[in-house]
Amino acid sequence: MTVTTSRSETVAWRNAIFVIFTMAGLSMATWAARVPTIKANLEITTGSVGLLVLCMSACSVVGLILAPMMFARLGPRRSMLASMLLVAVGLVVIGLGAAVFYTPAVVGVGLGLFGFGNGSCDVVMNVEAADVEKHLKRTVMPLMHAFFSGGTVVGAGIAALTELFNVSMLVHAVFMAVLIAVTTLIAVRFVPARTTTETQELKRQNTSWRQKVRDSLAVWADPRLLAIGLIILGMAFAEGSANDWVALAVVDGHGMLESSGAAILAVFLTAMTVGRVIGGPFLDRFGRVRVLIGCGVSAVLGLLLFIIAPSLPLLVVGAVLWGLGASLGFPVGMSAAADSPKDAAARVSAVAIIGYCAFLVGPPLIGLLADHIGLLNALFVVLGLIAIAGIASPAARERSVRIEPTD
Repeated sequence: MTVTTSRSETVAWRNAIFVIFTMAGLSMATWAARVPTIKANLEITTGSVGLLVLCMSACSVVGLILAPMMFARLGPRRSMLASMLLVAVGLVVIGLGAAVFYTPAVVGVGLGLFGFGNGSCDVVMNVEAADVEKHLKRTVMPLMHAFFSGGTVVGAGIAALTELFNVSMLVHAVFMAVLIAVTTLIAVRFVPARTTTETQELKRQNTSWRQKVRDSLAVWADPRLLAIGLIILGMAFAEGSANDWVALAVVDGHGMLESSGAAILAVFLTAMTVGRVIGGPFLDRFGRVRVLIGCGVSAVLGLLLFIIAPSLPLLVVGAVLWGLGASLGFPVGMSAAADSPKDAAARVSAVAIIGYCAFLVGPPLIGLLADHIGLLNALFVVLGLIAIAGIASPAARERSVRIEPTD
């Protein structure tokens, strides 16, 4: 990036990206927590809800693919603002479809805008987080993702209150849309106005959009990037499978109470969040490769213990090790993908697509396997993917001198 910032300006830039990550998490929880209300209002089946989710997911992938072009044309500040404004508009349209028109098609349009905005913002904010790391000379990517998790917690809490007090879906959606739009508008003012390496190259060569798409797709031929993708794939499976199946595995697999299932899921999510909060100093001290290998070992041991544990205390230990192990793979993979400044957005887009596919394909794949071999046995597939991610860890090695913490 062609920018020189003072220490205070860099800290303000970092805090602005913290806010963007939080807003992204807030938006996702706003939709997810109100799905039962939307389903009831539209009087549709669970399968129809699945089609709406598919619409959102498909548009998210389109946003991931087109994000590098947005990044190059608009720059990071305007790209994030445009993406989050699309998210806000999408929320309002979802609210209109669910509480005014009661039409799945309108909700689907809103989810399309919402998904595209979140997908494109996901790329840009991760590229920005990686650039902040370079300027701070300190690892902050895991903490960024912890702020995303915090946003989901806050968003879910707000949604729970709206359900408790019977707040209309439209009122809730409009309130959250305004909050997200205004907060983002303020936050991006602290992102340095600058041109990226990609933007300079685009202007110099007068590159067409078609050529830019080809250039973005070309990064998929890089073996190192594909290896980083394996890290993302394994750890995304580790995270996604836990979110969707831990509670049920405790109940159906281990024969425990529903309350125990919910508690073990809470333990896993807490361990994930703690790992992301404290992960930065470990990465600065020991480097990406050793930390990722350690995370892989922790996740494998934790998941194995979770599968075979005969008692609740051992399940808790397994969930903690699993959560800590899964916490850093995704953010560290994003940092590693963004190491090359020339095509950072395209590289982050590529690994983000791999991660999204893991989150989308992983849960139903585990479910299908569980129908034939049982849920706990199906989780051995996840264990194997985590092991592969650990083996691929050297691909994330820092390309420059290892980041050292500053005072």
